[in-house]
Amino acid sequence: MAADKKYRVVGTRPIRHDGVDKVTGAARFGADIHLPGMLHGAVLRSPHAHARVVSIDTSKAEAHPGVKATMTSRDLPRVADKLIEVGELTANLADESNRVLATGKVLYHGHPVAALAATDPHTALEALDLIDVEYDVLEPVMSAKEAMKDDAPLLHPNQKMQGIGEEDGKPSNVARHFRNERGDIEAGFAEADVIIEREYTTSTIHQGFIEPINATVSVEPDGRITIWTSTQGAFGVRGETAEICKIPVSKIRCIPMEIGGGFGGKTTVYLEPLALILSKKTGRPVKMTMSRAEVLQATGPTSGSHIYVKIGAKNDGSLTAIHTELAYEAGAFPGSPVGAAVGTMLAPYKLENVRIDAYDVVVNRPKSGAYRGPGATNAAFAAEAAMDELAEKLGIDPLELRVKTGVVDGDRRADGPVLGVIGHQETLRQLKDSDHWNTPLEQPSEGHVKRGRGLATGFWFNGGGPASAYVAAQADGTVNLVEGSTDIGGSRAACAMIVAEVLGLNAEDVNPQVADTDGIGYTSVTGGSSVIQKTGKASHEAATRVKEEVIRRAAKMWEVDADQVVYHTDGGTLTSEAKPDETLTFAEVARRANSTGGPIASESTTDGSGAGAAFATHLVDVEVDTETGKVDVIRFTAAQDVGTAIHPSYVEGQLEGGAVQGIGWALNEEYFYDDEGHLLNSSFLDYRMPTALDTPFIETIMVEVPNPNHPYGARGCGEACVVPPVGAIANAIYDAVGVRMYHAPMNPGHVLARMMEEG
Repeated sequence: MAADKKYRVVGTRPIRHDGVDKVTGAARFGADIHLPGMLHGAVLRSPHAHARVVSIDTSKAEAHPGVKATMTSRDLPRVADKLIEVGELTANLADESNRVLATGKVLYHGHPVAALAATDPHTALEALDLIDVEYDVLEPVMSAKEAMKDDAPLLHPNQKMQGIGEEDGKPSNVARHFRNERGDIEAGFAEADVIIEREYTTSTIHQGFIEPINATVSVEPDGRITIWTSTQGAFGVRGETAEICKIPVSKIRCIPMEIGGGFGGKTTVYLEPLALILSKKTGRPVKMTMSRAEVLQATGPTSGSHIYVKIGAKNDGSLTAIHTELAYEAGAFPGSPVGAAVGTMLAPYKLENVRIDAYDVVVNRPKSGAYRGPGATNAAFAAEAAMDELAEKLGIDPLELRVKTGVVDGDRRADGPVLGVIGHQETLRQLKDSDHWNTPLEQPSEGHVKRGRGLATGFWFNGGGPASAYVAAQADGTVNLVEGSTDIGGSRAACAMIVAEVLGLNAEDVNPQVADTDGIGYTSVTGGSSVIQKTGKASHEAATRVKEEVIRRAAKMWEVDADQVVYHTDGGTLTSEAKPDETLTFAEVARRANSTGGPIASESTTDGSGAGAAFATHLVDVEVDTETGKVDVIRFTAAQDVGTAIHPSYVEGQLEGGAVQGIGWALNEEYFYDDEGHLLNSSFLDYRMPTALDTPFIETIMVEVPNPNHPYGARGCGEACVVPPVGAIANAIYDAVGVRMYHAPMNPGHVLARMMEEG
């Protein structure tokens, strides 16, 4: 769907402002920091998934001439239980400190145990072997289903389940149980003509960002601290590091470097507190960078899950009741994205009778982190596979069933909130009108290869949060835009385009930059598909104030009242009926700013409220080799409500990227542990992410139902796109070979095993 042409800049496709630096290699990432006297840090990690730390002896390492300092958890301040913001989520401060460096027990393979700083990275790595650690190895528990058993090994002996009045005071690996319920599900199932009841599981997977986790910290003699890091939220790094190290935030300056991918995985701290303590001990800057194995072993992947679904419907397709139970693996510490899963799983459907039970379960894996639509893809896989099976039982086309049961403006989500203006039905309609839907799927000539087509829909809330932006007119008629949101998907360009639209300039006339924590007001993390809402609105407001000031300055120059000046946003010119023969440009007013009242600039802040929710519907064609179980995706169409596409190229890129990550999630990606909890595929050679050879051209349909709470109608678009692919591919596999898939990834061995089970 073409962008609305009522805008001059919004909806166009200018070259991104940081493009030249990126393609020439001039952009500076976290690992590009080199400071005088800089030391290099390394982390000793646990070889066990579950063990008590009996003793740690660092004396041999400290005697090494190249080692300048060592540290263990004794060097971190003791912190109390306290809920803090960590990226898009909340976490217990004591758990976060324990995750940064183990205290008492190690809880997953790769859990940090000690750290050191040395003169060069090779010496640092070699010196780790000189640290002696004695462990008392314990039995690990690796899945939510096993961890929930009464006799399961306990990760935290003092942890008791918080829940819905069912607490028995016994220690448990279940950190929390909560329920969302509406209507009467027993009565609803009694009304049903057809009931589908299934269980689904998903594996732990990683965000797969290319740039490893890194941090460089310099503690100055006056106590001021500077952190250079690749992060999705500089203020979050500053805040969490300050909390863990018990340092006032005013003492810390965090400089966000360019970021080589994050997808939610760079919203928390891993190395920053370690580098800070080592820098404090040595009086020299300390740089730390993870290896790929460390990234996979010890940074927050998304949760594996076990999901139960029961759906009841009448013969005409009306849904009578749904009951779901979701058990999500939080990893070593509580805090899985099961809450988001509850809010997204059934959001596309009208429901009167619904119950959702959710369990947050600790297991001996790294603490789970945010991954693009945290928790939603797992849940949508289960819901959409069950809905596809329901459509088959009812003899209703799966797209028509979703149209019939799909939500519209004003409907209430299963977890409670009422939906505003949404484009869910529009994604279904436009997909139905697409060339893909209307092109018959022909079977290949090879008899052992079967083709199938499947679809699924998905939802993401989209977020907001506090943000700041600063806009300043320059003497040559250009504008500087300073904002605090880390740019991952082109947000600098999008916000620059918003400023240009307000001021009637070209996008190229706006110079956007991301400031550090000393250079702009507080801005929350780049996550939750929130940036276009919060920083976009702040940029719009700051630019509007500049526009108003330019009008006042023009009035002063013409010696007329400001209400007699008209600002023309089709070219940044100003006119007045009082001066019919004269015209001023933005550049002319800016050039004379210092003589008419001083610099023309404005800062704006926002709470980022009013984000518009996003729905996406995906259609997938696959080929299944019945001899090997290998699945190839041969065609993929992603339709998504994007509100207004500020920069259509970047929006298309988000939709394509989400689809590709979903393909990897569906077919290949998973953490593979042995029985003792050792991660066996901690490299990109063995952790199988899709490449260009595994993916078709992704066709995108940008549905534009404007968000009324954004000045240009934009919606976040970076997360709804990863929600439907797993379910759509599972449904396509069934269409090809007649076998329902209940586990992701649906790799060749698993597909072949299911085909053999079904005979």
